Amino acid sequence: MSSSAYSLRAHAIESLVRIKRPDVPWRVVVRNTAAVALPLAIGLGTGHPQVGLGVAAGALNTMFSDQPGPYRQRMRQLLLASLAAGTASLLGFLIGGHLLPILLATAAFGFCGGLLVVFGTDTARVGMTSMILLVITAATPMPLAQAASASALIVCGGLLLALFSLAAWPLQRYWPERQILATVYTGLAAQATQPSQDNADAPALTDAMTTLQHTLLGRHRSHGRAMEAFGVLLELAERMRLEFVAMGELDADNDVYRKFREQAAEVLSGIATALEEGETPTQATRSLQWLQACETEIDGTQRSVGMNRHVHALTGQLSAAVRNADWAGSRGELRARAAETQLPQALRSSSTVATLRANLTVHSVAFRHAIRTAACLTAALWLSRLLDLPHGYWLPMTAAIVLRPDFAATFNFGLLRMLGTVAGLVVTTVLLHVTPDQPWAHLLLLAILCMTFRYLASAHYGIAVAALTGTVVILLSFDGVNSGVAVMDRVINTTLGCGMALFAYVAWPTWERGRARAALARMLEGYADYLAALAQPGQRTAHHETRTAARTRRSNAQASLERMRAEPATPPELLKVARALFANGNRLARTAMTLEALIDDNDALPEQGETGNFIELVANTLREIADALREQRAPIDLPDLRALQQTLVVLLLMSENRAGADLLTRISDRLVDNVNTLAHVVQQSVTTSDGQRLRSHPGKPTQAT
Repeated sequence: MSSSAYSLRAHAIESLVRIKRPDVPWRVVVRNTAAVALPLAIGLGTGHPQVGLGVAAGALNTMFSDQPGPYRQRMRQLLLASLAAGTASLLGFLIGGHLLPILLATAAFGFCGGLLVVFGTDTARVGMTSMILLVITAATPMPLAQAASASALIVCGGLLLALFSLAAWPLQRYWPERQILATVYTGLAAQATQPSQDNADAPALTDAMTTLQHTLLGRHRSHGRAMEAFGVLLELAERMRLEFVAMGELDADNDVYRKFREQAAEVLSGIATALEEGETPTQATRSLQWLQACETEIDGTQRSVGMNRHVHALTGQLSAAVRNADWAGSRGELRARAAETQLPQALRSSSTVATLRANLTVHSVAFRHAIRTAACLTAALWLSRLLDLPHGYWLPMTAAIVLRPDFAATFNFGLLRMLGTVAGLVVTTVLLHVTPDQPWAHLLLLAILCMTFRYLASAHYGIAVAALTGTVVILLSFDGVNSGVAVMDRVINTTLGCGMALFAYVAWPTWERGRARAALARMLEGYADYLAALAQPGQRTAHHETRTAARTRRSNAQASLERMRAEPATPPELLKVARALFANGNRLARTAMTLEALIDDNDALPEQGETGNFIELVANTLREIADALREQRAPIDLPDLRALQQTLVVLLLMSENRAGADLLTRISDRLVDNVNTLAHVVQQSVTTSDGQRLRSHPGKPTQAT
């Protein structure tokens, strides 16, 4: 069996058996379920079941737009989803009976909905919801008056969900900001106790820091006075992460400093708890007193001047964090007006029109996905009409749900949806058979299945689909559709839809293995920009912005690596190279963060001019390595960084600032090792099919080690 076939089979098995930890809070599950079940219950109780069904359907289809984030962002997303669902429904009701117009509309919605992936997952969900409602409502065409009423009910369902989601706004105005800050400080506490690991900058903490940047500085941020405290806590989190990295690099195994880090973790955990609960950080205050006593003990040992400098900086930052945690939130807003914050240039997105224009090319992943979606959705709808399939709307609906921009997600969603649909139909049939044949019993069962679907959607899609299938079957039963009829029709339509989605991807693929090198090259360029900024001391804003941008590129490279791992026929050599580049890139990032902590903790570094020139040269070398990776060639004309570093060390030995000179010697040595290792990996990756290294450009020797 080939390695690619084995990889695909292993990935399929992993998708079936792996259950992640659910990350949906129960309050979200309950309010989403209430938005579906309550209108239906009221409609049944008042003798207007059709009204209840319409509102429930609207809430069910917009459910996944209720995502974490600032209240303004959540409101915008839910309103957009509701209006898009209403528009798609109205169009489907009006022209669903005319084949050519509905096919044209399906193609248009498929293309536009597919293209929305350029704006992120949340906006892409709006496009998918519109496609689903268009093909579902097209199955029941009706006159304008009825169509307007039915689509208005669907909009009302989305608005009801928005009302439930935003109901706590006046009482918990800053709750989303506090929760993401608490997540970051919990991650920092974990980093404090494990500083020597190469993956200390863990993905969970990295993602949380990126989310926090957008939450506090994004265009949907709040503008209350407490935002100043949140901004201070954000900056302190960045500074403390740098200090922990630096301490881990310098003296990770020393018992005295380990005790200090453990006490710092207690302070950070106390801050996280206070932020989660919106209370005064009493526990953190007590832990801070013990930390300060530990700091005094370290001063008495005089073990390491360099390490002690980081200890003092970290103690001051933790003290400031405890103070600001007491002010964060509506209960402790600062008296001073919050300073307006602007999104850093590295995080600013271009205009919507410019983003769409940039992606209107066959080289764009989003454009290719949009074409695939439009063609697949239109073909699925046409096939269901041509064959006059019973409950045929399940065919295009499944295609819309399953088809994703990458193969791994399409394969996973297709496999899990087929199995989940079959399981859901069987289980629901059994449950309806054993429960009383009463509306209240069916309504209770619907609520349980809906809660299961919402809670497990991010944990195991197959189980969630089984619950969703049951929810839809019971929902349709209130509309007079016999739940025991056409089970096989739904299974056939679902299977066909999954098959068409997978075929559409294979027919015009956008394999991740063709983009992984570019993603890794952008990551290395981000690290190069970060180092270039560090070569200019005193530019803290530039340090912060380039570090944030590099973190984002690292997350993108990691996502690309995971997608490539799941694709069939990915060359094992390419996967090995990608993993090596990513791992060594992480080590380089840690070294750069250690350097930033050193720069910020020292007003004047020894041999500042020569050190800056050396770091700039390292950054330029890294850019050449990134270019070589992107162009699949060996790096050209790399300088001998080791010889240059040794020259710098000679100058540092003559400095009066011995502590700073020793730290710079260590860091510069690690920088050279990191960059040379990356150059070696890239050079080794340029091979022919028989494993021989490709010849470098004539007359341009490389220097990788």
